[in-house]
Amino acid sequence: MELKQLINSMPFAELLGVEVIEVGNGHARGHLPVDDRLRSSNGGAAVHGGATYALADTVGGAAVISLSRDVSPTVDMRIDYLAPVTDDIYATADVIRYGSSLAMVQINLYDEADTRVATAQGTYKTAGQGEDTPWDSAEHREEDPPDADDPDGRGQGAGGTSE
Repeated sequence: MELKQLINSMPFAELLGVEVIEVGNGHARGHLPVDDRLRSSNGGAAVHGGATYALADTVGGAAVISLSRDVSPTVDMRIDYLAPVTDDIYATADVIRYGSSLAMVQINLYDEADTRVATAQGTYKTAGQGEDTPWDSAEHREEDPPDADDPDGRGQGAGGTSE
């Protein structure tokens, strides 16, 4: 299963409608279509901050997983909400530091009008997940994981993306 498909098939991402549209080499882009179920109140226009956070966390995690090739749970995330969200949300995430045990990711979130609505910085675990964990078990892992020089599994080497 390619990485983009793996991320998009996570039950929580599917529940909210989060879609990772590009992932590879420490970068990811994603989208969250907004409907009334994601609003903060009945009849209100603003999207609940938790939906924005979930998109940031999913896209940030995808960027890290594109490098770690392993389960990379969130350790910490800070998000600053800059403007109310009233329509679909887009996110870009870039790993700004990748270490032997932790990675830091910068995430920017935009609305349909390309207004930056939030910025976030996340810290994710990068190592020590190789055995069964609550996030993944041996029977669910791929038999033949992607090659480190071909992180997206498409034969494009270090510069490819899974768009």
